[in-house]
Amino acid sequence: MMKIGNRSFDVTSDCYIMGILNVTPDSFSDGGKWTDIEKAKKHVAEMIEEGASIIDVGGESTRPGHVQITIEEEISRVVPVIEMIKANFDIPVSIDSYKGQVVEAALKAGADMVNDIWGLKYDPKVAELIAEYDVPCCLMHNREKAEYESFMDDMLADLEESVKIARKAGIPDEHIILDPGVGFGKTYEHNLIAINRLERMKELGFPILLATSRKSVIGLTLDLPSDQRVEGTLVTTVMGVEKGAAFVRVHDVKENMRAIRMTQAILKETGL
Repeated sequence: MMKIGNRSFDVTSDCYIMGILNVTPDSFSDGGKWTDIEKAKKHVAEMIEEGASIIDVGGESTRPGHVQITIEEEISRVVPVIEMIKANFDIPVSIDSYKGQVVEAALKAGADMVNDIWGLKYDPKVAELIAEYDVPCCLMHNREKAEYESFMDDMLADLEESVKIARKAGIPDEHIILDPGVGFGKTYEHNLIAINRLERMKELGFPILLATSRKSVIGLTLDLPSDQRVEGTLVTTVMGVEKGAAFVRVHDVKENMRAIRMTQAILKETGL
């Protein structure tokens, strides 16, 4: 079991939904929709009702080609939303950031977990803060360039480096989740391989989070815009459950929850 906030997660035999709450004007699929605090509150309530177990708050778009915003701007976006969620709902909150100052502000505001798209390799302060606040973290695989000698082997080696950074900072193994980083530092083919060979990540011995929701690998495969990628996302979620992912990070909670439950019923051969 893994504890996030005040909840325990069975990361060995279940799969949970991390609902995405982007409080950004420019995210690739839902930019600007949840920047208003009341709209964000309604959306959080909806995601919880539909089955989300964690809410992941992001204040800067990390889509390919995004423009980095100032730390002050990012803090001003995420802190009020985190405070609003903690004041109104009983659900763990994750901060989606790789910058120490933003992470610190979010943790002070009540965030229960850190989701770092650079796997602790961007800002050394992030690892220190995770250890200091004694919270779990999701360490994502990322690279500046999609250049590999042996993709899966190199990806696992990169993730092992992130784990070493975490351990050196004093983060216990039971606080670590790993994410293959679909859509980050990878070609189209690399993304397909990362999903198809997800079970190899289990070699590292940590729970896996799969984040593919509405991403370009789906858009390119099906030739569809970001608002028409739900079915493609559901396929990746089903594969994630089959291959042992403990978490999926998604926009469309209701649909993904149904896909998870159906997949689990088949795998366990018991529906109810």
